[in-house]
Amino acid sequence: MTLPTSRRRTALSALVLALVVLAGCSSSRPEPAPRQGRWVPRPGTAWQWQLDGRIDTDVDVPVYDIDGFENDASTVRTLHRDGRKVICYVNAGAWESFRPDHGDFPASVRGRPNGWSGERWLDIRRIDILRPLMAERMDLCRDRGFDAVEPDLLDAYLNETGFPLTPAHQLAYNRMIAGLAHDRGMSVGLKNDLPQVAELVGDFDFAVNEECAQYGDCAALTPFVKAGKAVFHVEYALPVDKFCKRARQLGLSSMRKKLDLGVWRQPC
Repeated sequence: MTLPTSRRRTALSALVLALVVLAGCSSSRPEPAPRQGRWVPRPGTAWQWQLDGRIDTDVDVPVYDIDGFENDASTVRTLHRDGRKVICYVNAGAWESFRPDHGDFPASVRGRPNGWSGERWLDIRRIDILRPLMAERMDLCRDRGFDAVEPDLLDAYLNETGFPLTPAHQLAYNRMIAGLAHDRGMSVGLKNDLPQVAELVGDFDFAVNEECAQYGDCAALTPFVKAGKAVFHVEYALPVDKFCKRARQLGLSSMRKKLDLGVWRQPC
């Protein structure tokens, strides 16, 4: 079993809020129409997020988000037979020593440890190196029948990675990742990266967020809801009575999870 691959944001709330304001002042690209047949989950859609342990396929929700490496096509088919859409979790922002493709990432793109055992930030400036590697991960998701992709760690520029990353580097990288998913007929979610929501809502089909209620910035995700796109949201530390009312007002798909992202969930 691999180590749990959930993520908590590492940027300070004050920095995030300041960057959100700046991003909101800039013009965003026109939102492209979804390709025919591409799934765009609606706001308020219930979901299950399980990245650790054997997948419990009996949770009564229409959407599952599960690890792409750890779950084969038969698990996806089982969920599809029950009428579920299935999201493929992959790490797009860090090298992982425990993945089968770890040897394909040259040392030159591996930065500082990101706080999780066996992981190091990637130099997202090196799209020439990372694009084909991420394309192979997207191929894995497509070939196993997933409907969508959750690419993790799309906010490296907010962290101490060992590389001089800028918001522009992150925008270019995130759009590259979204394009790889769309080229394979899959939807794709923007993971965290609240400061760039206004600029990226047109490139992504939904959002995945951790702990926006704890940091007081869930309202930054409203562009997705206004665009008719779901925001899949979790809190780890806050009890549901501290965030569910506001989450419902904002149209988020919210629940509380334990940090290991096992079966347990407490939905709003």
